[in-house]
Amino acid sequence: MAKTRELRRRIKSVESTRQITKTMEMVATSRLKRAQDRVVAARPYAQALSDVLADLYEPTLAERFPLFRQPERRGRVALLFITSNRGLCGGFNANLIRRTNQRIGELESDGAEVELYAIGRKGIGFFKYTNFIKNCKIWSY
Repeated sequence: MAKTRELRRRIKSVESTRQITKTMEMVATSRLKRAQDRVVAARPYAQALSDVLADLYEPTLAERFPLFRQPERRGRVALLFITSNRGLCGGFNANLIRRTNQRIGELESDGAEVELYAIGRKGIGFFKYTNFIKNCKIWSY
């Protein structure tokens, strides 16, 4: 009889875990939906700001204001790279690593010396334990 009681207790435990997991999934879905709505709502403002800046820019302004000038040659570039510490992020970390590698390649082809500041165990682990990047200094936090 103890075995039947133990099985019932185990079944109840699994059912309550399933219920908690489903609730957590619903909360995460709700938060993601709200974040997506905020991004969509901000697009008209970003487009309007881009249009205003495009209307303001003239080549004569670049002579007067140094922030409007395009850099002629890049010297040193610092790249901040933030990943998660744990793996339950789907393709998030993989996409960040791939895009960072592309960006480092672009900067190095322009002749820049790249310093990579990595935050998060996944990114630090990738760049530290693989010799994927040759000319890049890696700083981890």
